[in-house]
Amino acid sequence: MRRRPRLPPHADTVGSGSGVNRAAARMEVRIGTLLLANPVMPASGCFGPELGSIIDLDRLGALVTKTVFATPRAGNPAHRLGESYAGMLNSVGIPSGGAQSFLDELLPRYAAWSPPTIVSIGGLTVQDYFDVTERLAGADGIDAFEINISCPNLEAGGLEIGAVPETVEEVVRGVVERSPVPVIAKLTPNVTSVGSIARAAEHGGATALSAVNALMGMAIDPRTRRARIGTITAGVTGPAIKPIALRCVWQAAQAVSIPVIGIGGIATADDAVEFLLAGASAVQVGSASFTRPDTMIRLVEELPDRIAAAGARDAGDLVGNVLTEPAAHDLAGVISH
Repeated sequence: MRRRPRLPPHADTVGSGSGVNRAAARMEVRIGTLLLANPVMPASGCFGPELGSIIDLDRLGALVTKTVFATPRAGNPAHRLGESYAGMLNSVGIPSGGAQSFLDELLPRYAAWSPPTIVSIGGLTVQDYFDVTERLAGADGIDAFEINISCPNLEAGGLEIGAVPETVEEVVRGVVERSPVPVIAKLTPNVTSVGSIARAAEHGGATALSAVNALMGMAIDPRTRRARIGTITAGVTGPAIKPIALRCVWQAAQAVSIPVIGIGGIATADDAVEFLLAGASAVQVGSASFTRPDTMIRLVEELPDRIAAAGARDAGDLVGNVLTEPAAHDLAGVISH
């Protein structure tokens, strides 16, 4: 379990006399052997290299690919997307051209940009994860693997694998043994103990964790009585899940000594700071990029000021530094009653 030095209370009010130079807040982040220029990256499934025609991808800390399977797959039947209060429902089912298609067509497009490329890998069985790793291992341009053991929208695998600590450890260990680059395990929130899953991934040799994938949900049309999504259930993402994702990141970070990457409803620099304080070393942006493709760039631009305003010299100073003790005035209220 990591222990961080505490920042001064009420650090957001620190002025120029505090010794903190707001203009000098550093953004570099290290995830294992990966050195990121800043802690901002896209979430898998919500990003492709085509976004480079809209924003400057070289300004991001890392690039994260859509999930790659060993063999081609078509994904789920329509409807795949739906709206929800403060979020969205999705059941795309991870279409994939397969490992060879990724190597031939997509990887060179990612590698054309300067940030490290983290390749998300998936499977329907334990062996599938090993197969895709073997197909991709050693390819130029792959800087890390993110194991998607948490997708709620697959016909098999996904939750069945990612919700069982013993299976998580088995998959992570097998991928680590086959991988020459760092391995990140992507966790599901759809479990009773995020900490036990996090520890299993760490025991399997994961370099880092990303937390969390989508929650399980569904929507029904009351007029037709039909489910709005073709697979009935779907993943819930967006601002609605942020409090749950934040709690999961905090629990995962308390359970392990490896870095955690926070995901879930992040749309502003303040959101990102919350995840850093909860224990995340970096953040991934997903649904927010659908409505504002420049969201990640805005975070990169705004985070240095927000980090300095919190009384920190760099992003790492904030990691895990949430104050969990009641404030003095809160304690006084409790005592008086």
